[in-house]
Amino acid sequence: MCGIVGYIGRRDVAPLLLEGLQRLEYRGYDSAGVVISGKSGDLRTVKAKGRVRDLEARIPKRFAGTTGIAHTRWATHGAPSDENAHPHLDTEGQVAVVHNGIIDNASELRAKLTADGTVFASETDTEVLAHLIGRSDAETLEKKVSEALRVVEGTYGIAVMHKDFPDRIVVARNGSPVVLGIGEKEMFVASDVAALVTHTRQVVTLGDGEMATLKADDFRTYTTEGSLTTATPTTVEWEAESYDMGGHDTYMHKEIVEQVEAVDRVLRGRIDDRFATVHLGGLNLDPGEARRVRRIKILGCGTSYHAGQIGAQLIEELARIPADAEPASEFRYRNPVVDPDTLYVAVSQSGETYDVLAAVQELKRKGARVLGVVNVVGSAIAREADGGTYVHAGPEVCVVSTKCFTNTVVAFALLALHLGRIRDLSVADGRRIIDGLRRLPGQIDEILKTEPEIKQLAKQYADARSMLFIGRVRGYPVAREASLKLKEVSYIHAEAYPASELKHGPLALIEPAMPTVAIVPDDDLLEKNRAAMEEIKARSGRILAVAHQEQEKADHTIVVPKNEDELDPILMGIPLQLFAYHTALALGRDIDKPRNLAKSVTVE
Repeated sequence: MCGIVGYIGRRDVAPLLLEGLQRLEYRGYDSAGVVISGKSGDLRTVKAKGRVRDLEARIPKRFAGTTGIAHTRWATHGAPSDENAHPHLDTEGQVAVVHNGIIDNASELRAKLTADGTVFASETDTEVLAHLIGRSDAETLEKKVSEALRVVEGTYGIAVMHKDFPDRIVVARNGSPVVLGIGEKEMFVASDVAALVTHTRQVVTLGDGEMATLKADDFRTYTTEGSLTTATPTTVEWEAESYDMGGHDTYMHKEIVEQVEAVDRVLRGRIDDRFATVHLGGLNLDPGEARRVRRIKILGCGTSYHAGQIGAQLIEELARIPADAEPASEFRYRNPVVDPDTLYVAVSQSGETYDVLAAVQELKRKGARVLGVVNVVGSAIAREADGGTYVHAGPEVCVVSTKCFTNTVVAFALLALHLGRIRDLSVADGRRIIDGLRRLPGQIDEILKTEPEIKQLAKQYADARSMLFIGRVRGYPVAREASLKLKEVSYIHAEAYPASELKHGPLALIEPAMPTVAIVPDDDLLEKNRAAMEEIKARSGRILAVAHQEQEKADHTIVVPKNEDELDPILMGIPLQLFAYHTALALGRDIDKPRNLAKSVTVE
């Protein structure tokens, strides 16, 4: 959600901070701000409601300094405004804080501080931190921050500057990402490597309960209690160019088109033709342990949850292990029974999704075995899990996920094949699935070439106030994800429903003004899906079908290439990504940054 950028070194800091904030715009935000340490050591702050460009327009020409921190805010406590934008200062203007996360006991702390005479300038929970640090009598900035954090409950990724300690920035993490960037006599900090890769690819990711002090020529990490920790820098695998638009008008379009290469990348080096299986070395699950698994539970949120639904079907079909998917945000609050014979799989594009991470931590506390399926190497879920697999989609900048969803489903196909071949899946079926996987990049390319036709269809349906998406079994999760894509990016209300359930309620909604998108794979349920379309046409409903052949009962059909039945859902969702994109384009939406949404949801 919110974004943090910080720098200490010898360069003029304001341009670096603004560039970093622009790199983080995709995360979703409603205001931005920056604070630098001036030549006299005073803290100079500029804040603005709106976009980074609005902040940039307010920065005076004489705004020089070599140390600073900056922030993009996604409103939680208090509406978007200049006053609620970060950074937040204490009453004396000596302390500046930027913060991602939520302070759960902010109201209680605010009441105590107010009773002691503190005057607040904003409605935010973050300002509490600034006042706590400013009121501390500790001798060092590190101890001041540590004292404040001891009374704070909740999640945070913070960066702190102090007028009396102009040679350093102190940062801390608990549940919200903080990444240090190591340069040549300069140091960076950010909530996402996207803000760093232009300047350095050597990074250190803080763990929960960890703090760091950044100076121009070095850094050190330690716990909130002050014990030193070991920080080993790693190299970011993605180049700065990976975060550029590459000639496309939007990141969403770029990332849809990149799926040909992305799927090839997740398959590369993993297929074992000799034994008709795949290599997934990071699972840390030997064949004996895999055979003892009695059930698989997949946890994710939003698009990751839908990918998990398809993944569960793949696992049941290929490995014959009972599997299901559930929203992580619901799982962790229903006091679930944690079975020692169940393998849990946590799914997250960022690897930092708070609800998923909290579910993983609860499962680990109860002794469960957890695998991670994530995109970002070294992310919190990747570190917390017992093993897992990376989906290798590359950076995904648009808030709306496309290529990461597709690669996640392909990663689940690999996992299902791996487990199936350990258990009872035949060599012939293993080879059949491998052949299907290898066909995917070429078939995705075929679908992308139909974009002009999909664009025209999107224009015809863009006037709809609401749309219904239907599918059966393999098609239902595709319908759910396509429904989510349309509502996220176009703001058209969309609902997904099992095609088999139409007569149990949703048929009441059918009329010419409410189109239906039907997922119609050429499998053993083809005639059942055609019967559902018959029911809709009998009530004068318009139908857009996604199918392997033209559908007589549909007003329009998007024809996609046929793969193996189990792998068809991977392909059938891609034209509907383009459909959502071009619908939003026709309606003039902010495609890469839909209203009210954020890319990486690191708060509850």
